[in-house]
Amino acid sequence: MSAQYKIVFSGPVGAGKTTAIAAISDRPPVSTEEKATDETGKMKETTTVAMDYGSIRLPDGNLINLYGTPGQSRFNFMWNILSDGAIGLVLVVDHSADNPLGDLERYLDAFQGSFSQHNIVVAINKFDYGSGPSLERYHQALLERDVNSPVLEVDARDKRDIATLLQALLFNIDPSLQSV
Repeated sequence: MSAQYKIVFSGPVGAGKTTAIAAISDRPPVSTEEKATDETGKMKETTTVAMDYGSIRLPDGNLINLYGTPGQSRFNFMWNILSDGAIGLVLVVDHSADNPLGDLERYLDAFQGSFSQHNIVVAINKFDYGSGPSLERYHQALLERDVNSPVLEVDARDKRDIATLLQALLFNIDPSLQSV
């Protein structure tokens, strides 16, 4: 009998959560993208206001449900709702942002207590677009918080990158889980 798992993608507005879920989902994802009406409109035309949803069927028949949180703080009540029952967190950071380490800290704070260090993987998206911190500096920021989680450079549009990211997360959670 197959099992179902839930993984949450979270991070700031424009980090690549919606894109990553669309890249890896076995079917077209459900999205709650709406026209951005606040300061987000300066960054992008639309933004997630409730959640994104996609899914992946693993080779062993198990199903992974993928939920993307909205990045705007005013929708942070959805972060807890979507995290309920999740086995893992993919924290997507936009490397080209003004303060990507600050974003990492803010989301680690927001999800503190929801996930253990074994249930988090950090995806550094847009690594080629910015002159931000090194991957080692991201690792150091995690270790300063006693979080020893994988940090991977990804292109959120690339299915292989997102599959590798999810494989790292699943292996960290339970090495017996089948690969994506």
